[in-house]
Amino acid sequence: MSNEAIITTEEERSGKNPWLSAGAVMLTIFMVVLDSSIANVALPHIAGSFSATRDESTWVLTSYLVANGVIIPSTAWFSTLMGRKNFLLLSTFLFTIASALCGMATSMTMLIIARVIQGVGGGAIMPISQAVMMEEFPPEERGVAMSVFGFGVIFAPIIGPTLGGWITDTYSWHWIFLINVPIGFVSLWLIKKFIEDPPYARKGKVKSVDYWGFIFLIIWLFVLQIILDNGQKSDWFGSSWVRWSAAVVAVTFIAFVVRELVIKEPIVDLKVFKDKNFAIGTVLHFVIGAVLYSTLAILPLFLQQLMGYTATLSGLAISPRGFGSLTGLVICAILANRVDQRWVITVGMLVLALSNIMFGTLNLQISMSNIIIPNIVCGAAFSLVMIPLMTIAFVTLKNNQMTNATGVFNLAKSVGGAIGTSAVSTMVSRMSQVHQTHLIRNLTYSHSGFVEKVNAMQAGIAMMSGQALSDIKANTMAYKQLIQQSTLLAYMDCFKIFAIMLIVLTPLIFLFQKVKYKKQKSAKVEAPLPAK
Repeated sequence: MSNEAIITTEEERSGKNPWLSAGAVMLTIFMVVLDSSIANVALPHIAGSFSATRDESTWVLTSYLVANGVIIPSTAWFSTLMGRKNFLLLSTFLFTIASALCGMATSMTMLIIARVIQGVGGGAIMPISQAVMMEEFPPEERGVAMSVFGFGVIFAPIIGPTLGGWITDTYSWHWIFLINVPIGFVSLWLIKKFIEDPPYARKGKVKSVDYWGFIFLIIWLFVLQIILDNGQKSDWFGSSWVRWSAAVVAVTFIAFVVRELVIKEPIVDLKVFKDKNFAIGTVLHFVIGAVLYSTLAILPLFLQQLMGYTATLSGLAISPRGFGSLTGLVICAILANRVDQRWVITVGMLVLALSNIMFGTLNLQISMSNIIIPNIVCGAAFSLVMIPLMTIAFVTLKNNQMTNATGVFNLAKSVGGAIGTSAVSTMVSRMSQVHQTHLIRNLTYSHSGFVEKVNAMQAGIAMMSGQALSDIKANTMAYKQLIQQSTLLAYMDCFKIFAIMLIVLTPLIFLFQKVKYKKQKSAKVEAPLPAK
């Protein structure tokens, strides 16, 4: 069977400029994606405002993610119920009003409730916006369209922590939510004016409501998020509640999948996985989401805990990743339809692995340039992977499958990001203990290097504070350096594991069907046909 698909495209389209619709959804998507990462740096300030613990403040993030995760794969069903444009308008309105409520919150309870509403509103915006972008442009122009779309998807979460830190330090954490209000109302006007539903995306008749599918979806996502948030401090499967919770996740997830496959009108149509390109693309999207959010989570910790950077300085060190992303977006736009997209993704995966190898060779004597250069490389690589991946995963689908498919596709990234962030936190903790066990063997007086170092420390301490406690202080300093070094090695191990994982998954790219475009004068876009 040929590993190639021919997409028959139209030569003449409607007179409406597709970039007007693109501009309308791009402002909205940038606001929503930015908000997914901008609140992270403000958690200590939020907790302090309401006299809450760090664990209580994490519900500000968890409540949003759970509500978001439930709505994302259900987008197609709600779009049929209400009409896609109406659902997008309602989602944007809910997100905007909830942002105002978050900014005006007077208690942790009010803030968490507002974040749930915000998550419900924001969940549908990403898949609907992506579906609009894919439909408005003919298949041979989607590479350029996805490059523009990638600006919001990739660039926003990179600048989010830096912008959030600056707003929080300069004004207050309330403004990281309040700035969404004017942007949200402008987005509503643009959507109302420039977005129109194609016939298959208009309000339709829903014969039955898939209550059980919706319940199973809520349960497995909610319980999974609780496990990921609290599993590390409970020793994961060493704790009985984690084991029971994991069983609940497994049972409800299997029940959800079976239910959606057998019911006539599922809330999430999983039959879209029959499409080879989409299935492979979703797996890769899951992995890329895990790597993206994991590196964004541990780099600030590495810079602040080990390098002594302030929150603002660590944000500035990471922000050049955004410039790399913009460079990658331009490259993707230039190469669209000129180069086999599978090769672009392959190069992107290998360059992304290279950036992680560069991170994995850092030490505690580096300059800021040693952080900036790998970040630029990493940002460019993410664009080279994500943009053609979003194009090739959907190109063999029919337009009426787009809304459902984009919902499932983005859920994979969200779940991958949540699992990756939690996994990397555990990896750093466990691996630092392993390295500490190995390194501590050298902290004995039978080791000449250790004796020499301690004697030098004692001499220095004795000159500054006297001889009495110099021995104790020198040994304490040596142990602190051991902890620091073992933690450094743990961070480096994580980056190397990411690199290996990316390299191992790279051959999967060539399972994609190669796509060729064949133009003909037609009023519609025909389904892809296997090449003879």
